[in-house]
Amino acid sequence: MPPKPPRPAAAKAKTGEESKEEPLQAVVVADTFERKFAPFTLERPQCLLPLANTPLIEYTLEHLASAGVQEVYIYAGAHVDQVERYINASRWKSSASPFKKLVFLRCVASSVGDVMRDLDQKALMTGDFVAVSGDIVSTFPIERALKQHRSRREKDKNAIMTMLLREAGPGPYQPGSSVAPTFVIDPTKDRCLHYDEGLLSASFNAHIDAELLKTPEIDIRQDLIDCRIDICTPDVLSLWSDNFDNQAPRKDFLYGVLKDYELNGKTIHTYIIKDRYASRAGDLLSYAAISHDLRHRFVPSIAVENNVFGNSHYKWSRRGYIQDRDVTTARPSHIEPGSIIGSGTSVGAGSRLRESVVGHRCQIGQDATIDAAYVWDDVTIGNNVKILRAIIGNDVVIGDNCTIAEGALISYGVRVAPGTTVPAGSRITTVPQPGVAAPRGDALVGGADGEGHEYKDEDEEEDDDNHNMIISASTAPGLVYQMPNFAESTSTLSSEVSRPSSSIDRSRSQSFATSVSDEDGSDRFQTDTVAILVQRMQEGKQADDMLSELMGLRFSGGADETQVRKAVAAALVKHIHNEIDAGLTAAEASRRTLTAYHTLIRRTKAEQTTEEQVLFLLDAQKELTRKDGGKTLLFVVKDLYDLDVFGEDSFLAWWGDERSNKEPDMAQVRLQAAPFIDWLENAESESESEDDEEDE
Repeated sequence: MPPKPPRPAAAKAKTGEESKEEPLQAVVVADTFERKFAPFTLERPQCLLPLANTPLIEYTLEHLASAGVQEVYIYAGAHVDQVERYINASRWKSSASPFKKLVFLRCVASSVGDVMRDLDQKALMTGDFVAVSGDIVSTFPIERALKQHRSRREKDKNAIMTMLLREAGPGPYQPGSSVAPTFVIDPTKDRCLHYDEGLLSASFNAHIDAELLKTPEIDIRQDLIDCRIDICTPDVLSLWSDNFDNQAPRKDFLYGVLKDYELNGKTIHTYIIKDRYASRAGDLLSYAAISHDLRHRFVPSIAVENNVFGNSHYKWSRRGYIQDRDVTTARPSHIEPGSIIGSGTSVGAGSRLRESVVGHRCQIGQDATIDAAYVWDDVTIGNNVKILRAIIGNDVVIGDNCTIAEGALISYGVRVAPGTTVPAGSRITTVPQPGVAAPRGDALVGGADGEGHEYKDEDEEEDDDNHNMIISASTAPGLVYQMPNFAESTSTLSSEVSRPSSSIDRSRSQSFATSVSDEDGSDRFQTDTVAILVQRMQEGKQADDMLSELMGLRFSGGADETQVRKAVAAALVKHIHNEIDAGLTAAEASRRTLTAYHTLIRRTKAEQTTEEQVLFLLDAQKELTRKDGGKTLLFVVKDLYDLDVFGEDSFLAWWGDERSNKEPDMAQVRLQAAPFIDWLENAESESESEDDEEDE
């Protein structure tokens, strides 16, 4: 190995008047060196695959630009010429580019480790830099994490890296993954102590060193989404170069550095994102989950209809789906909310689209059904075709009367002969495979009248586990992270623990073709709607704008007035708590929130009987039992009274309702509201006395 060139002078610390802030640099590893998107990646790089009709690399570069990155270095890996041509023709290389420098780097690499070692040899990183995968989707402002990283670095030069991880709480913002990561964290220092991972499809044991359990306080976290956004120092690159066995960023490099802490003394830390969106489309499961969030407008700043990327002209239709210009839909056809249609696409009479993304310039025949599927650009679909939870690549032709079953992946240029049924889980490509004499068209595409053949992977079993989970996320994104046993706080663990491992049951993970039952619909509407309303409040949206969106969510989710009432109560209470956590008093948080958003409660045409208002108060009271909410409840009921949202009768009826006092936690949380009720009753008595005197 040749000696490293000397570090540039800019990397050295400067003092006095010479001190100058270095430009923020980023490295994009655009190739994952995996086959999780095969057979599509046989012909095109993963970073150029479309997500909601936009190449993945666009989301990555948009995030770096919004984070203030000035210099970007891209390792394209496979299909480097395609990536370079795309970037050179894009806005990122134009005079209007937000980057001062964007450079392609080439090296012979078979892993991320090879890329990082080549970067170390080139000595381009002059200070802290951001390392990202080429498939991230994030709206998180990295400045907060960067500031924390640099502050920690000033105190301890051995703190070499900060990983951005997102907490997967209840709600729609939960892109999943086929890999279940386990992070053991010291929450007092935000330091990662141990890392392990396993597949969701199998039982998994995290083998934790018993010495780690002697740490006074540790958290074992399996509810964290790995965004693959790392803030690094050049020391990180040196460690990659010191160990040529390191190939993968997490299961090799991270695991090894943590395991060898006693030898190298280097520490790796975490920054857990709780209030913004961040994830990566690293496999089929996360691809489907992020698509779900974009289709349902859960990521407002990069919503499809905002036309952030390229020369798009998407609009939100009155029926709840999103379409670009020049879309033709024959009558009768039915396009359900939660679908996206690209420009120049036509939909034939009698066809139905549900929860699907259709690309540009596609031709869909008559009486076709496209259900929870992803159809990319320039696809031709015949009459009476059924596509069920599958991905159809560019330039595919599907003949009349075909059925594409769940989980099928049909790659570029494949032709499926009329009347063919493509079995569930099939993977079809036109690319010849080494050592395999594939016919022009095998049985999967209808024989000689079709074109394409089955794709076989060397690591068949491992990839099948990943492949067979995409569509469960399209109907219930991040379902695995809703399991209560996935987040386990172990602050009480000590040396008395006898076994240095934890076993997590994976029996509830769903398969590729599984869909959520109708019985889960109300819970899904509740969690999704609460999360959306809270985010809109955090963004400072007007209540009138939120009302129209709320009604759209109700329509698309098939919810009734009871579900809407519960969602509004939960969202208001959660936002009040967020305001309190941000430093406001309970009185200030309640008054500010209810003044701005009380019209969400008194919605036009919503029933406002005393009973309905009592039920709302009970819902809010129930939400406040989950946190120290007695004082908050007092100010909530007082503000609802002062703002004339509810009348006196409703408060008195709520107080007298046995449901508000029956359970111990409900009785406890309402105690501090007693003085308000006493005042209300006395005021009512005095008013009645005055009325009697006037009558006399």
